[in-house]
Amino acid sequence: MPRLSAKDFQPEVLDLFDRYVHGDLSRRGFLDHATRIAGSATAAAGLLAALSPQFAAAQQVAPDDARIVTRVETIDSPRGYGKVRAYMAKPAGASSALPTILVVHENRGLNPHIEDIARRLALDGFLACAPDALTSVGGYPGDEDKARALFSQLSRDTMQQDFLAAAQALKSFPDSNGKLGTVGFCFGGDVVNFLATQVPELRAAVPFYGMPPLSQDIARIRAPLLLHFAGDDARVLKPWPDYEAALKAAGKNYQAFIYPGVQHGFNNDTTPRYDEAAARLAWQRSVAFFRANLA
Repeated sequence: MPRLSAKDFQPEVLDLFDRYVHGDLSRRGFLDHATRIAGSATAAAGLLAALSPQFAAAQQVAPDDARIVTRVETIDSPRGYGKVRAYMAKPAGASSALPTILVVHENRGLNPHIEDIARRLALDGFLACAPDALTSVGGYPGDEDKARALFSQLSRDTMQQDFLAAAQALKSFPDSNGKLGTVGFCFGGDVVNFLATQVPELRAAVPFYGMPPLSQDIARIRAPLLLHFAGDDARVLKPWPDYEAALKAAGKNYQAFIYPGVQHGFNNDTTPRYDEAAARLAWQRSVAFFRANLA
């Protein structure tokens, strides 16, 4: 069966799914609205199933791939937030400490797709660390709807502080050379923009379709930025002109790419919103950016 793409869905359905993904619609809300579009509850359920992640089908690097080594670390998070579980991946046989990349997940926690992203980065020669912001509520539950509910229980500040703690801890890991970059997707893109204002030692920040940091914090950014945006993503593109103007006014080092005709989430190859050409180009640019700035 051919793989579905965003072009196989009505724009109204894609908009509904985006609202559902970002918590503006419940599952029932999506199904009710989609029923009016598709004509039946059965068809609406089919649309949701077709748009939902297919982790196994999209996996690029198996957890037991002999080219990499994976492990789980527990990182202390200050200010009363406790412990954070993090999935680690690095090249097998690495004989020296490695440049390190903090991977920040979407608003579902550390799901199989983000673990796969960490393993891909390991194949590209990095030590990758992917924390789970859902650790304090039991961790990623293995179900996207349950993960969505757990995510809504946590404050943004709590999760930001957990990732900030991970960034600080990574610099002293024995297999890290202390040169730190970060990449994140959707919610994770928001966090990457936040971390760029909070971690002076950060050497490279790559937010995929992330919202900007607080305007008063932009002057604090030191890391070079590589920003990826989807062309059909009005919600995230709306604040971009002001963010770019502020970056220019503050003399910051940044590159930004808007990929025309693709949806929010275009890099996530587990759903039909994935766009292979845009994702491949964005990934190539990102890896090259990390190599240049973490060398």
